[in-house]
Amino acid sequence: MAFQISPGVSVSEVDLTTVVPSVSTTAGAFVGDFQWGPAEKRTLITTESELSSVFETPSANVASNSGTANTGISFFSAANFLAYGNNLQVVRAIGTSTINSTSGNTALLLKSEDSYDNGFTANSYHGTFGARYAGSLGNSLKVSVCTANAVNGFSTWTYKSNFAGTPSTTPYVSSYGGANDQIHIAVIDEDGLFSGTKETVLEVFSYVSQAPDAKYDDGTPAYWKTVLRNNSKYIYALNNTAAFSANTDSTAAEHAGTIYTPTFGTVSYSMTNGISTNAVAANIQTGLDLFANKDEVDISLIITGDGFDTTTQNYATNIAKTRMDCVAFVSPLQGQVVGQSASAATTAVTAWAASLSSTSYAVADSGWKYQYDKYNNIYRWIPLNGDMAGLCVRTDDTTDPWFSPAGYSRGGVKNVVKLAWNPNQAQRDTIYSAAVNPVVSLPGQGTLLFGDKTLTTQPSAFNRINVRRLFIVLEKSISNASKFSLFELNDEFTRAQFVALVEPFLRDVKGRRGVYDYRVVCDSSNNTQAVIDNNRFVGDIYIKPARSINYIQLNFIATRSGVQFSEIVGGA
Repeated sequence: MAFQISPGVSVSEVDLTTVVPSVSTTAGAFVGDFQWGPAEKRTLITTESELSSVFETPSANVASNSGTANTGISFFSAANFLAYGNNLQVVRAIGTSTINSTSGNTALLLKSEDSYDNGFTANSYHGTFGARYAGSLGNSLKVSVCTANAVNGFSTWTYKSNFAGTPSTTPYVSSYGGANDQIHIAVIDEDGLFSGTKETVLEVFSYVSQAPDAKYDDGTPAYWKTVLRNNSKYIYALNNTAAFSANTDSTAAEHAGTIYTPTFGTVSYSMTNGISTNAVAANIQTGLDLFANKDEVDISLIITGDGFDTTTQNYATNIAKTRMDCVAFVSPLQGQVVGQSASAATTAVTAWAASLSSTSYAVADSGWKYQYDKYNNIYRWIPLNGDMAGLCVRTDDTTDPWFSPAGYSRGGVKNVVKLAWNPNQAQRDTIYSAAVNPVVSLPGQGTLLFGDKTLTTQPSAFNRINVRRLFIVLEKSISNASKFSLFELNDEFTRAQFVALVEPFLRDVKGRRGVYDYRVVCDSSNNTQAVIDNNRFVGDIYIKPARSINYIQLNFIATRSGVQFSEIVGGA
């Protein structure tokens, strides 16, 4: 409060209602190989239907070098997570030689809308249109255009039934004395790779204008390039030179009276030269870098899919370890469990676990599952880490993050035909000692996660998933609330305010069985004069985390009929 110079009444407010905010605990992250969609960019996906719409369904190829071999594993790793949750940040990784299809004789690379918006070299060699996303799937596209010159030929245009009438002049261009700026654009699945049926019309754009400044009556852009940029799922306009008439791209306002004289009535452009190459480990790691900064993106669970190799898996776990606010999930490599004997799988998985970084911010499972691919009517082997992360989402939804996601109550795995390896008790003992969580199929019980260890080799409370996730929630929530103490005075009032902020939150967590007990210390004992003089503020929060039950011992004791239980048990 400022000092008053002259008499008067000053009113101020002091806000003591600050609370510890809730934080997201179920946001997932995944980098994978897809046939279509924006590359090297985070995209929020909420359902499997949205996943297939944005990144397309997987190729039927399961073992080839066509550039689509890994799309099935990536697609279903993401889809399996979405079977439990609805918040997944997806990044598409692409191989080095992957490029977009175009209607010209030279292809180019546009990784996402950002690449298009940031400028690129578009010339006649690229053609008038380009596929919106990189990959050979774009070669299935065709674009057909009808201009105002097709008044007499519109009736013979193959795609006329998709439009209400012939193109002519927009009211905007007409208001400047111009004419014939309108065109119709149809996007066609020429080869049927998107829709499953050749020559399917995927989308249409009616009465768009060749004038860059043209607008519809509601004020939205009518310019053909802008309309395609903002609304098409499949194509961009590339050619910056005259495409449809000598005056294409001439503004109506600056060139009043412009007559757009089309050079043709209708024309079609088939897309070619698109190439897909499989993403390799380096491409996956580039995608993972997009999740490295916790100030840019809030995530809690990292799915690694097939993992590519242990180096890439460790790359993902190190991101989680550095962020300290999320957990990475990894599965053995496919060849270590698929097609292997139980003995060989046990040995391979144990050795694999030893090659992983020791950290409580990662969780390893025991294998892969066989599941049905409804898009291609085949069965596929898919790693289980998408499901393991999904079980954490289910746990968050049904209880709280500090409950274990394993066991009969919360550990049921969906969409399993069979496991690549179903470890028995002795094999489970071996891999659990190596910090690998067994996934087992039990008669009458289904397929279950049967362990809740993290990958840390240190004997501490943090070797359990529920404890690690408990502390992530506490640390993230309390640190977010503590930001409001920055630049305040380090005095008794601020310290008491901090304690009053944190204790009710921890009391609530205790009431919800997350901790056995807690204590918050923030006073002159830890905020000494030296601490204060260094402009620091210290709050010590002691936690006794709740532990999950991993081992149950039931003792059944037979006694003689004449014995009183109080004599052998004790107590009343």
